Amino acid sequence: MYKLFKKGGVSRHTAHYLKRLSNERYLATNPSQDVVSSADVVIIGGGIAGCNTLYQLTKRGVNAVLLERAKITCGTTWHTAGLVWSLRPCDLEVKLLQDSRRVYESLEKESGDYAGWINNGGMFISRSKMRTQEYMRLQTLGKALGIPSDVLDPHEAQKLFPLLDPKVFEMALYSPLDGTIDPDMACRALIKVATQNGGKVYENCPVLDIHYSHNILGNKEVTGVHTDQGFIRTKCVVNCGGAWGPRVARFAGVPALPLIPFKHAYVVSEALPEVRNCPNIRDHDVNLYFKIQGETCNIGGYENNPIVLDELSDHQQFHLYDLDWDVFGVHMESAASLCPRLAGVGVKSTVCGPESFTPDHKPLLGEEPNVFGLYHNCGYNSAGMMFSAGCSIQMAEWILTGRPQYNMFTFDIRRFSPAQTSRPHWVRESSHEAYAKNYSVVFPNDEKLAGRDTSHDALHQELVEDGAIMQSRGGWERPGLFLPGQIVRVQQYDWYGSHNYPKKTDTRYEEIVKGDYSFDFSKHFPIIQEEALTCRNGAALFNMSYYGKFYITGPDAQKTAELAFTADLSKKDDKVVYTLMLNGKGGVEADVTVSILDGGSGQLHEPVFKGRGYYVVTSGFSASHSLAHLRWIINTHKLRATITDVTKQLCILSVQGPHSQRILQRFTDAGLSNDAFPVSTHRSIHFSKASHSPDNKTYTCRALRIGWSGELGWELHIPSANAVSVYKALSRAHGLKNAGWRALTSLSAEKGYHLWNADVRSDDNPIEANLGFACRKGGNYVGNEHVTRARKQGVSKKYAFFTLDDKVALFGQEAIFRNGEPVGYLRRGDYGYYLDKPIGIGFVNNKGSVVTKDYLESGDYEIEVMGNKYKATLHTRSPFDPSGQRILGNYGCVEENSHDPHAGQNEKAGGVE
Repeated sequence: MYKLFKKGGVSRHTAHYLKRLSNERYLATNPSQDVVSSADVVIIGGGIAGCNTLYQLTKRGVNAVLLERAKITCGTTWHTAGLVWSLRPCDLEVKLLQDSRRVYESLEKESGDYAGWINNGGMFISRSKMRTQEYMRLQTLGKALGIPSDVLDPHEAQKLFPLLDPKVFEMALYSPLDGTIDPDMACRALIKVATQNGGKVYENCPVLDIHYSHNILGNKEVTGVHTDQGFIRTKCVVNCGGAWGPRVARFAGVPALPLIPFKHAYVVSEALPEVRNCPNIRDHDVNLYFKIQGETCNIGGYENNPIVLDELSDHQQFHLYDLDWDVFGVHMESAASLCPRLAGVGVKSTVCGPESFTPDHKPLLGEEPNVFGLYHNCGYNSAGMMFSAGCSIQMAEWILTGRPQYNMFTFDIRRFSPAQTSRPHWVRESSHEAYAKNYSVVFPNDEKLAGRDTSHDALHQELVEDGAIMQSRGGWERPGLFLPGQIVRVQQYDWYGSHNYPKKTDTRYEEIVKGDYSFDFSKHFPIIQEEALTCRNGAALFNMSYYGKFYITGPDAQKTAELAFTADLSKKDDKVVYTLMLNGKGGVEADVTVSILDGGSGQLHEPVFKGRGYYVVTSGFSASHSLAHLRWIINTHKLRATITDVTKQLCILSVQGPHSQRILQRFTDAGLSNDAFPVSTHRSIHFSKASHSPDNKTYTCRALRIGWSGELGWELHIPSANAVSVYKALSRAHGLKNAGWRALTSLSAEKGYHLWNADVRSDDNPIEANLGFACRKGGNYVGNEHVTRARKQGVSKKYAFFTLDDKVALFGQEAIFRNGEPVGYLRRGDYGYYLDKPIGIGFVNNKGSVVTKDYLESGDYEIEVMGNKYKATLHTRSPFDPSGQRILGNYGCVEENSHDPHAGQNEKAGGVE
């Protein structure tokens, strides 16, 4: 099907590169001199990430040094294809790619040398209806972010790329801003500018160790870097080691970094005059890409049986492997199907080198949570040329100001929990699945099959036996929805049958997951609807045990709380307070609930301590992030406070809905009325299996009168040892039904509650996000000055809640149009089952001007979904129960907006049903 000229394939590519390298030298590299004695920042690794980091830091006047163990680009950068695309299924990645492109476009003028940027455009090929829908979503997001693209039929696409066979695909999406960047030229240009700005580069300077000390609080802080050419004093090190990143991390005492090297390959065709000036190609349906380089076509892709490498040698440089055609051959067949002409064209050379891949196919960025002053900028999943220029802008901001400008959570090393990173098998199999599915359609509600059961709570087995279909979030298993009567377990990962792993025979879980392989409503829509409406009209039981749970205690606990939390925590010790944690730029790093404590009986749910303490509950998928932020505040301000993580030791069962009080009252003698147990309070209660039970054993737990559904309800925080008994009693209660997170997230969206990292993020000011009520006026909390300024001066983007009359599925990333002009995009989309409408939550901007209430309410709005616009109604807050009567239990008077706290209450304090 294709010709292969094997002779000299690998060696020719390497020899040509090394010959060019030997004739040129990087500036400011002087191996005969010892390294400098000190630097503001030391960058380890001379690939594209390291060069971009040095470039950005020196532009900002930082005294930065780059150390490379051998030669610049010698690791994995030198052999990369260098493709730069513009459209991705995520707003952050689109913005980073915009920034990367601007850097590469400006390098030639800035350095005075050609930097290797070629703007030849890019084209995505669709062979299926589902892929076409995905591309239309990409184009829609592009409109909101100013990225032009054109939808082409096959014959229009063939005009741009004459070798395409128009009979094998349905459509193409063309992006004129795409291009390629030469890795060697780019690194040379970056270093030239960086050294002109005072940066220093040392080649042939291997790092022997990273020194750190323990501060007065016992935390590790970087103090210097030991090289074979001397010691450099520094308080900041950036790990740009790429595939060698885990080794650099171990120098600083970090035992594991979630990164695995794989063999990744492409081949270079013989000359094809027809492809000159053609756009690059991605044919996602067959995991294929083309990079056009003059009259040659570089052909590569992502296979489901990649070769996983053991740890790479320190001495490996400018290294290529022999290509395994049994693995790579599928890409040549796919290429020939798309462009039949390629079947008769020879292969001039093969390029098979190591590349680093991560468990979620995202880079590893940001400050290491266990070593202050150690930053990571590696793990680019063969996309370092594409992303590192934009990411290094954020890294420079991160280092200099404490936090990046963008919401970088999906790239932040803190997104992973210790339970994940400490398990090599989890890293290995998750990285394999991420590689194999790199070009798969990105469905909003897809679930991973690899790396499952990393962590699960004490109720996991009971829930599965009661029909729970599990999701994985932050390494934790949680129930997504319930199929009563079915027991469906997540099976061990089978590596898609590759590497001699037997394919699993029980595929029921995969088949259920495939019910969400759609950009329309889920196949499970009726099940989720039933669970959601059960909560709205009756009572539902939610397992929320995966939530992160921490105690803050110690002599400076109160001072820590005053700095970390925006809300007023000076209230009495039975209050539960919804509050935010901000960064120094005023961005929201977490939204949490804090229960104010004053000692206890010594049990897990009420520990003994001196003075005032705090019980903090945060979202489970971002719990490591929230914990790291709290520790950063304690370390920065040298506070004598202790954080105790009790996530595994406590389970949370939440009873929510109009009947929740009546049902829960059967199991406790505690009063549950508004007078006896007001909203947003907590207390320790006794829970019995039921008064009529023959085994009427009593358990104690902490009950919080809060919920995430917008209904009357309580959360029970139960020691894990007793959780199964409490769950069994509740799950068998008449009128109470299990419900999963798919229903709960819909309920919260319908109520207008925020979801961190979606409709409120680290790049959102609380005033922008309609969360000013959670921020006390005055006070000395982190980020306070930015909140105060936003209150006085107004904001240029504003939270908005949308409903649609058309029954169309919304997932987030859809463009928002006001009076025909794009003004933003949805951060979150769902279906409001009680409102019986699609709902979307996003931010509306005003081209940099202040967004006022009048501006919001005076526009005509549309939401674009896969190229089609639908009329939308804007609400400044959710239309569901806007006065909050349901939380008070006032179900009989909602329409009249009665504020009588006893309306609809059937039980008196201390009473039972």
